[in-house]
Amino acid sequence: MLRGKTALITGSAKGLGKQTALALAELGCDVAVNFVNSEKEANELVNRIEGMGVRAIAVRADVSCRQDNMRMIDTVAAALGSVDILVNNAGPFVRERRMFDEYGLDEIDYLVRGNLTGVMELDRLALPYMKKGGWGRIIHFGFGRALEARGWPHRAVYAAAKVGLVSLTKTLAEELAPSGITVNMICPGDIRGKNKEKSISDVAHLTDDEFPGIRPGSGEDVSRVIAFLCMPQSDFLTGNVIEVSGGFDPIRSLAGSKSLQEPFLAEQNKQRK
Repeated sequence: MLRGKTALITGSAKGLGKQTALALAELGCDVAVNFVNSEKEANELVNRIEGMGVRAIAVRADVSCRQDNMRMIDTVAAALGSVDILVNNAGPFVRERRMFDEYGLDEIDYLVRGNLTGVMELDRLALPYMKKGGWGRIIHFGFGRALEARGWPHRAVYAAAKVGLVSLTKTLAEELAPSGITVNMICPGDIRGKNKEKSISDVAHLTDDEFPGIRPGSGEDVSRVIAFLCMPQSDFLTGNVIEVSGGFDPIRSLAGSKSLQEPFLAEQNKQRK
């Protein structure tokens, strides 16, 4: 269904990015696996994807670094021919709970670069390839209820960057529609630990005390939505911010409560290592 297309998924050696890489490979995509320190896992995933009958490469790059982003896009295009699908999964996250005035200026710059500016750079660098082919898919990652631009105590910088991506998603969707390029955002809920690399059937029999009445989330819950958005027939779907959360609010309103979103965000940060 996507045979001949090339997908770049940032932070894809592990977790949700890995599941997305496998889902797109199953649809026939050639895949670029991005990592920072997880070289072993990235190479193992490349071998697995190649066993599915498509091409794959592993590319080391830190999405917060402009030079890395430029080199990554050039490397993918040279090795696989183009960049048709860009999934911006990776993004730094500080697990320690802090008030805004406890962040250093360098930390603020790093978080904004990794979660907003770096994403803008990758989008911009990939667009010439998508426009040349008259087709493209861009996926941004947000957090639960990002569309509402709600306050997130102790996560001010990260939240501000991701809410900025909401506006970027909607703006690019309008600007790029005439070029055959769609832009959407996925907002995963509380998908924890090893569940990020599990299928729906793996978690179907499990329960979650914090989310009564529904099963836990899995990596497949997220990757199947991304795969659907990347299909040629999904060209009418653009500018959307899609919650994959089981219908529950992952952000606690009180500053002193523990956010259920933190395990997912910590995993995103680990994927960059």
